[in-house]
Amino acid sequence: MSAADPRPLLGEPISLDLLNTRWIQGGEPQDLLQDTAGLAVWLRTVGLDEDFPADDATLEHTRTAREALAVLVDGSDPAAAARVDAVLAHGRVRPTLTAEGPGETAEFADATWGPGWTAARAHLELLRTAPDRIRRCAHESCVLHFLDTSRNGTRRWCSMAVCGNRAKASRHYARRHDH
Repeated sequence: MSAADPRPLLGEPISLDLLNTRWIQGGEPQDLLQDTAGLAVWLRTVGLDEDFPADDATLEHTRTAREALAVLVDGSDPAAAARVDAVLAHGRVRPTLTAEGPGETAEFADATWGPGWTAARAHLELLRTAPDRIRRCAHESCVLHFLDTSRNGTRRWCSMAVCGNRAKASRHYARRHDH
């Protein structure tokens, strides 16, 4: 039996899900990609466990992709696009035609770049279709990212039940203790 994914936010697009392999729990930073066992959990969660091994090289390359995406989403490094592009250089998409119709196949000179490349390529689609909906949780002690799929685009929290509730509780506490 494989370990359950311990992260507080699951189900985001794969590029944001990769960023969310780092989170804060009980005030302490957590990192799912600290070892190959954590990589195996992540690969299973995002459905890539049948395609890529959870070995040391894949772990290293997936962390490289995560760093490149983190710097890009953070917006603090002018070289961020070049870092993501360097990850994308490790794979390519080959158009295919099968009995089911047109398709695409990802190809890699080194398959250990596959998971990171897949996440970086998926991020291009988010940038193409909804760049203004890629968000970081508004709670000051949260590092999670999400795609705002709310109708009016005003989602602020990774989870209303966790971070949204903490923010409401601290505002309530501040109001009650200011008097």
